[in-house]
Amino acid sequence: MRQNPSFTLASDEGVKRLVRAHPWATIVSHTRERGLVASHYPVLLDETADGIVLLTHVGRPDEQLHELGEHEVLVVVQGPHGYISPGWYDARPAVPTWNFTTAHLHGTPEILSDAENLEVLDALVAHFERRMPEPRLMRGTDDNAAYAERIAAGTVGLRIPITRFEAKDKMSQNKPPETVERIIAELEGEGPYADAALAREMRRARDARAAAERGR
Repeated sequence: MRQNPSFTLASDEGVKRLVRAHPWATIVSHTRERGLVASHYPVLLDETADGIVLLTHVGRPDEQLHELGEHEVLVVVQGPHGYISPGWYDARPAVPTWNFTTAHLHGTPEILSDAENLEVLDALVAHFERRMPEPRLMRGTDDNAAYAERIAAGTVGLRIPITRFEAKDKMSQNKPPETVERIIAELEGEGPYADAALAREMRRARDARAAAERGR
């Protein structure tokens, strides 16, 4: 991914924030047998680890499809994104753009034991179910636990220590403050490209930029 100093997301914490908020990831492998292959799975951060470490699983036989554990994989995580019209700038000539946040994470997966895989699956279910009014936890009842152990045999758990990453947080940081405010207002409006989630990301980026400038 080509970098631009205005939009580079260089911190581990910034990438972790993105993963926590948007855990649906694309895993890409360059394999001997099939060339490029991609799969899509939810990921969690190992919050006890140093650096960025992902925990996830794949359904069998995706571990063979990706030749997991034999080489580095690329994990792509993407946050809110959307079209930005030049009509939201000012009267001067301009071109449209697309605002987005994304990270390309590189690392070699470690295959987990059956017991470790079960722990990861349990954590994934708990992570998403905790927002439900009546969470259905994987080990919430004896029947659920027995069923989960049977189903887990069809999955392979992964731990992916990230050794390097490229990430972008493109939220119109190169535009004047008044233009940024107009874009946010349009995104919060009722037009065809309104996007409240993207507006929130732009506000976050705007506030972070202002805080950084105050700290100089």
